[in-house]
Amino acid sequence: MKFNDNSSGLALLKTRKSASAKAMGLPGPTGEQLAEILSAAVRVPDHGKLTPWRFILFEGKAREKFGGLLADRWKAKNPDHGEDTLAFQRGFFMRAPMVIAVISRAAPHPKIPEWEQTLSSAAVCQNIVLAASALGLGVQWQTDWPAYDDEIAKAMGLGAHERVAGFIYLGTPTAPLEERPRPDPMSLVTRWGS
Repeated sequence: MKFNDNSSGLALLKTRKSASAKAMGLPGPTGEQLAEILSAAVRVPDHGKLTPWRFILFEGKAREKFGGLLADRWKAKNPDHGEDTLAFQRGFFMRAPMVIAVISRAAPHPKIPEWEQTLSSAAVCQNIVLAASALGLGVQWQTDWPAYDDEIAKAMGLGAHERVAGFIYLGTPTAPLEERPRPDPMSLVTRWGS
């Protein structure tokens, strides 16, 4: 099977496969590619035109600096973990040349449910994945523990109502993509009223 077949939109959707953040290298996206990716990202359903998301970009030395914060926080939470684990945390964002944090800004609104705003953030993440795949880049959407840690949220400058919808790793795959089992979609369908 050819993964991330960009011969048509439907072909890409049917063959989309994430690369592993653990197996990404240079080059990362160019400035032009990043602009294209983010232009596609914002083309999601957004009830009320609230733009309930924003982006934080980690590239270059910023990835290493942020890794130091992750290692410090990990050590504070897990003081008995050794240097190997701390080294992994320091290298967390070094696995790919670029990481985009998609930040959900879902908040109470008189007409638009917060859940719809949160779903819009998830759609932004998926559009980033699809756009990067269409451009031939390696991409993986993750959260992991930093997305749920209050101290890391403060270090990232998140507001009280903001949450990480995803950390999206972008680069060039350094290992072949491998398929994983996929469900039969028709086995997941029920027909209401039948």
